[in-house]
Amino acid sequence: MTQSAVVKIESVRCANLRWKSLFIDAEPDPTVPCSEDPICWCVRTQNCLGPDGQVADQSACNTNRSCYEQLE
Repeated sequence: MTQSAVVKIESVRCANLRWKSLFIDAEPDPTVPCSEDPICWCVRTQNCLGPDGQVADQSACNTNRSCYEQLE
């Protein structure tokens, strides 16, 4: 993996949060437009909502959620 492909993981991110770029080992293509906010899902529910019925995403899956699990 090259330096440009390294993803910084914040310590407050829920351990159950996943997004497509976690599973793709490829250099980003600068000619393809992409969103800064990837489509996320929860491992526990296997969809875009967490067990508490709220949206699973990078900003919402934090310590304020009852279903939050600390990333180790």
